[in-house]
Amino acid sequence: MSDTSPTNLVAEAFEAQRDRLRAVAYRMLGSHADAEDVVQEAWLRLSRQDPATIHNFAGWLTTVVGRISLDVLRSRQARPEASYDDRLPDLVVTVDDSPAPEDDVALADSVGLALLVVLESLGPSERLAFVLHDLFAVPFNEIGQILGKSTDATKMLASRARRKVQATERPTVAGREQREVVQAFLAAAHRGDFEGLLRVLDPEVRLTVDTPDGVVVVLGATEVAAGAQRRLAAGAVRGRAVLVNGLPGIVSWREDGAPLSVVAFTVVEGRIAGIAVVIDPARLASMDLPDPG
Repeated sequence: MSDTSPTNLVAEAFEAQRDRLRAVAYRMLGSHADAEDVVQEAWLRLSRQDPATIHNFAGWLTTVVGRISLDVLRSRQARPEASYDDRLPDLVVTVDDSPAPEDDVALADSVGLALLVVLESLGPSERLAFVLHDLFAVPFNEIGQILGKSTDATKMLASRARRKVQATERPTVAGREQREVVQAFLAAAHRGDFEGLLRVLDPEVRLTVDTPDGVVVVLGATEVAAGAQRRLAAGAVRGRAVLVNGLPGIVSWREDGAPLSVVAFTVVEGRIAGIAVVIDPARLASMDLPDPG
């Protein structure tokens, strides 16, 4: 006989919402680990709440997850030394064995690395308003209650965030062309061809490197090109083309088979606009990487 006690019914209702709540928190925070923590905290708050006072279960949980995520974002903003995991989304590496289908990127997660990096540039309130309304269709009046703002003020926040996202989200090229741009970059890096690197880098390219000592960010084509050969080739003896969150990338290994780096490239309008590199051995060890090709 099934357990229909109030406590069990609440638990079942929460589990039915868990995947959606995790998705909301992940889009807010860009970290699967942080998203799990937020969802767990939402469960703890639910367990202390009288279910009879909750008239819209899904809405109540979304509000709680939004508020907790907002607190995390504001805390990060107050701590500029926040760790790399707070700054960039988790990287999911998959083998790129196909010749170069045109629709690889279109088949990737609809909110991939590029958008999550863009969302990092938004203020906490803007990010909440954009994510909840544009990605999860939460009404503005409910978002306003989370932010402590009027519905009109919340609409303005979402509109401002939307303009920033649209200004950054230039159309991406097709899968084959993305790979060709990345291959041109790697070839130029290995040759030490500085001019060749500049040709394939967006003037405002952003390079983010996850090191054992924390995050390092390099901005601008000249600075990125100057260090590209050292950063991408030092110590590597084997490399393999992969997809990283649906973007073209490469995994490199040392001679002893230990992973050296994971690199993801964001290509827009035929140039590399973003490069995310992981060289932290601890983080590499936590990733599900393919075997050397």
